[in-house]
Amino acid sequence: MTFPQIAAAIPSSAVTSIEGLPYPHLASGKVREIFDLGDALLLVATDRLSAFDVILPDGIPGKGIILTQISNWWFAQTQGLIANHLLPDQPGEFARRGIKNLDLQLRSMIVRKLTPLTIECVARGYLIGSGWSSYQKTGEVCGLKLPAGLRQADKLAAPIFTPTTKAPKGQHDEAINDAQGEAIIGAARYAKVKALSLQLYQFGHDRAKQAGMILADTKFEFGTDAAGNLILIDEVLTPDSSRYWPADSYAPNQSPPSYDKQFVRDHLVAIKWNQNPPAPRLPAEVITRTQEKYLAALKNLIG
Repeated sequence: MTFPQIAAAIPSSAVTSIEGLPYPHLASGKVREIFDLGDALLLVATDRLSAFDVILPDGIPGKGIILTQISNWWFAQTQGLIANHLLPDQPGEFARRGIKNLDLQLRSMIVRKLTPLTIECVARGYLIGSGWSSYQKTGEVCGLKLPAGLRQADKLAAPIFTPTTKAPKGQHDEAINDAQGEAIIGAARYAKVKALSLQLYQFGHDRAKQAGMILADTKFEFGTDAAGNLILIDEVLTPDSSRYWPADSYAPNQSPPSYDKQFVRDHLVAIKWNQNPPAPRLPAEVITRTQEKYLAALKNLIG
């Protein structure tokens, strides 16, 4: 679909729960609901929003649609690098299974049943976020020693792989080094996902640059099929799993503006929320400005 078609389908109010589907419900994530289709899974992205690992009471209207459509676009772009979990003919799959509602189609993926790896694969090209915090304390990120004197948001000499554990919902992922990652998933598989993550990051960075954006860092998730083949799963290169900056206003030694929920984080910090449930309600202006950022990322990439 084109950007105008997707934008026109954005609902006026946030869809934060998925009710009435005739499929067994398997699990809920921070954003997604997972249903069992028998021979496949149905992943439905709601408009829920989390900050500091807490789901907020207010969602962002259309956020699940935007995330799904950005993921679908990137899955198509990257299929020459690695296979992904989408079944090939999504419109045909929706039709075959009687999924006719346009909103549900736009926020859904029908995917293969795979075994997820138990680490999250983070690639960074710039020193920001938790990487910057770690560097300030130790001069390292995930056990990798970086040159002295780097500034916040500096571009690194080469992208780095900084994986984390995959914590249960409500708990924080923990940064791990290469040795810990190898111990969790095996040395050979770890080496492969590290190489793939860095390759995918570079590909995404180069394509984002063409769209006037900088891909500062991103998180990938992988699964395996019955034969042990690695498959790209979950979402890919979205504003929820990635940090995008507008290229024309990028400068180091600051936290650049980003195409994600930074407005929400800034607001929650400003009101001194203690980051424990229950989370506070969001003002309408924060919701609107956050939606505009997600839409801008979608437009830049596919518009």
